[in-house]
Amino acid sequence: MKAIKIIAIIIVTALVGIQFIPTERNQIEGNPLTDFRNVYEVPDTIQRRLEVSCYDCHSNNTYYPWYSNLQPIAWFLETHIKEGKSELNFNEWGHYSDRRKKSKLRSIIKQVKNNEMPLESYTFIHGDAVLTTNDKKRLIIYMNKLQDSLE
Repeated sequence: MKAIKIIAIIIVTALVGIQFIPTERNQIEGNPLTDFRNVYEVPDTIQRRLEVSCYDCHSNNTYYPWYSNLQPIAWFLETHIKEGKSELNFNEWGHYSDRRKKSKLRSIIKQVKNNEMPLESYTFIHGDAVLTTNDKKRLIIYMNKLQDSLE
């Protein structure tokens, strides 16, 4: 019984201790000129859907819920966001070459069609990020039009 108490004290101390290790926040002020919505004339319905379902992980401005201040959740979120931004960053869209834009558009279309994005782990917590069948159709049609305009 004494060993269990010692292990519990060590675990609690470790959990409290890691709360003081900061994480990097993914937040900027304003809307950069290179943002997807500034490069193209994006319909409101498409832009709203992208902001709700994609921008938290694929832009330089994440909305952080209260639990994002708790470790190890904050580390998980930080890693997840960095990985998402390295794949696609809507705030940096204007810096992408036309070739890269086409590639990203193809990837967006494919992942939306195959229900790969947004991630299930994200939509589990953020129910409003779930893409309906109509959302998917609208996004795919719009992304296809953009892709055609780049050819």
